[in-house]
Amino acid sequence: MSQLALAIEAKVSPRHVSFVETGRAQPSREMVLHLATTLGVPLREQNGLLLAAGYAPIFRESRLDAPELRTVRIALDAMLAKHEPYPAVVMNRVWDILTTNAAAGRFFQHLLGDVPMPSPANVVRMMFDPGGLRPFVRNWPEVAEALVRRVHREAVGGVTDDATAALLADVMAYPDVPERWADADPDAPLVPVVPVEFAKDGRSYAFFSAVTTLGTPQDVTLQELRIESFFPIGEETERNIARLSS
Repeated sequence: MSQLALAIEAKVSPRHVSFVETGRAQPSREMVLHLATTLGVPLREQNGLLLAAGYAPIFRESRLDAPELRTVRIALDAMLAKHEPYPAVVMNRVWDILTTNAAAGRFFQHLLGDVPMPSPANVVRMMFDPGGLRPFVRNWPEVAEALVRRVHREAVGGVTDDATAALLADVMAYPDVPERWADADPDAPLVPVVPVEFAKDGRSYAFFSAVTTLGTPQDVTLQELRIESFFPIGEETERNIARLSS
């Protein structure tokens, strides 16, 4: 975004925006937040901007089990429960699973059998790990490539931080992962829906997923939460999921 475009959008003098960017003017706390909000900067990075400008961070990063987030946990539990009997998971910014509904637990246990779930369980690593979910994904090359692009693209606010960079490096190191995936343009158009097809013991499970985020949170943790809900494709998946639930 150019200085002029930012100034117009933020209703600030282009000269002042230029002076702030080049360090000739010291912005107030309010101006830092105003420009950051105009640019759509995530709360975590807004805290970083405040520190760089000499101010204390103002946005909390709470644990999901913190007492002040009790209302949010109740809402999340309700969303997960309402999605039964189909899997749904809550993830943080680096795709670690924070909680799931019972259907997701049953489904993962069905696929993995006696293989213990890692702690923390990470959706991306599990999908790429030959000892994880990967052997059960019938269309793995298509799903895995789309997933790498999603990690790039869904880095909160487009910011690939150290944790996200480490995650990408880890998954690219797994066997038979094409190097070209690491160089894929994250801004290239994505296919609207990439179904994932699981198979085990002669049963098939095809899903598409939808990701939900919270509206206007004032907490870093809440802004970075993703609720991913899996929806069945076809009657065969519906029947096989019903068998797992019985």
